[in-house]
Order: sequence, then structure tokens, then C-alpha cells
Amino acid sequence: MNSNIHIPQSPYHKNLVHSVWETGGTTSFHKENIIPKGIIEVIFNFSDGSPMTAHVGDRQYQLSNCFINGFNTVPVQIQLPERQIFFGIQLQPMAVKKILGVPAGEFTDIIVDLALLDSNFHSLWHQLADQDNFENRMAVFSAWMGKKLIAWQPQEQMINNFLSGVDQHDLSVTELASTLCYSPRQLSRKMAEATGMNTEEILLYKKYLHAVDLIHHTDLSLTKIAYQSHFSDQSHFIKAFKTFARMTPGEYKAGKGFVKGHIFENVR
Repeated sequence: MNSNIHIPQSPYHKNLVHSVWETGGTTSFHKENIIPKGIIEVIFNFSDGSPMTAHVGDRQYQLSNCFINGFNTVPVQIQLPERQIFFGIQLQPMAVKKILGVPAGEFTDIIVDLALLDSNFHSLWHQLADQDNFENRMAVFSAWMGKKLIAWQPQEQMINNFLSGVDQHDLSVTELASTLCYSPRQLSRKMAEATGMNTEEILLYKKYLHAVDLIHHTDLSLTKIAYQSHFSDQSHFIKAFKTFARMTPGEYKAGKGFVKGHIFENVR
């Protein structure tokens, strides 16, 4: 399996896109389990063969050529073909409404065929499919994004930074509202629009995401990870983690793959 990733450097693109990636080639696994990762992704599917099936929580979807998957609070399970090519864009939460006209919170825990929302994505899929490498697809996508003239408010940029970062999970609702220059009620509405969760829920979610990051990138004990992620105790840590991932921290640590939040199962 080959993979590429690009992190935008210009301030304009960084406010729209967190990263662009591509995976392609033969996989030795039948199933991929993706626990909630706190990202919104638009994915272009160039895989050959039968349509791919995905489960988001208890719902089943047939993956289209171009789809969006939102700020999930439940795992996604994908049945993998033997050969696959995915080109993905991780969007900043506040950019989704500006690009699609629909707030990101509307895509939480579901998979939506983007061509049904905007036929331009069908055309973009064909333009990307005509390219034979990641660099050329990046050039096509960058040109497409460059045509979108989007104005940003400083508060929107701060919300993007908060949601895409791994810190600030130790704040109270009042402290976070003050940091982002909103009243607590205004902030809760903004968070629901961007993530489908209110401020209290997103702060717990951020603790969970911080723990996932530490489990994946460090050798710290789960006790230390619970402490550094600001859970009140180990029991609270396990309960919150299982709420989102549908598995315990120990189960994720034992089965984690090479990509954060992904577990590959059933070797061919």
C-alpha cells in the first residue's frame, strides 16, 4: 500500500484544508475499523471492482465515487477491496459551510454522496481520476480550491485552530468561551454547527482525542494517559473512550494500526 500526504502552508489554504492525502495499492486486510478522529473528510474513491460497503455505527452505506464523512462520534467500519485508491481532503470544520453551503455538524455520524449536494463534485471526480499521480491530483484540487473566494472572521479561525489541535482540552466551558471571544451560549451554537456536539460534549471529545494521540504516539501507561488527558480517574477515562470508540483504551492500544485511529482486521 502506497501513501502520500500534503499539509498546506499558505494561510489561505490552511484555513480551508487541514491536509490532503492519498492511499493506493493492494491491501492484505479485509476490514478497516476507524475510531472517531475529530476530522471531516471529503474522499474521492477511484477503486476498481464492486461497490464498497461501510457501517457508521448501526447504519450501512454504499460508498459513492465522492463522499463526505463528518465529525464522527462512533466508529466507521469499511469492507476493503483487494486494490483501492482513495484521494482525501481533511477540511477545517468552519470551511465546510463556506464550501458546501451546509454546516459540518450536518455530516456528523453519516456518509453523504457529495454529487447529490453539488454536481460540481462529479466533474471534479472525473478531473482527478484523469490524473495518474498524487502531485497532479494535488494541482487539480488546488486550482479548484483557488477559485473559491472565502472571507474569514478571526473567531472562525480560532475555532478551526481549537478543533484541529490536540490541546485546550482541560478548559471549562466558560474559559473556552472567553478564549474564543463568544458567550457560552453563542459558543455552544457554533460548536453544534461545526461538530454536531455542544461545548461540554466537545470538551470531553477533545480529552478522548488527546488520549488517542498519546496511545498512538507514546509508550505511556494508560494511567498516565488518563491523567495527561485530564480525566478525573481511570474509570472515567475508560467509560468516555468506550463511548466514542466502542472499545476500551487497552483494546485500541493492542490493535492499533500504523495510521492513528485505524485498526486493520481479517488478513486475506
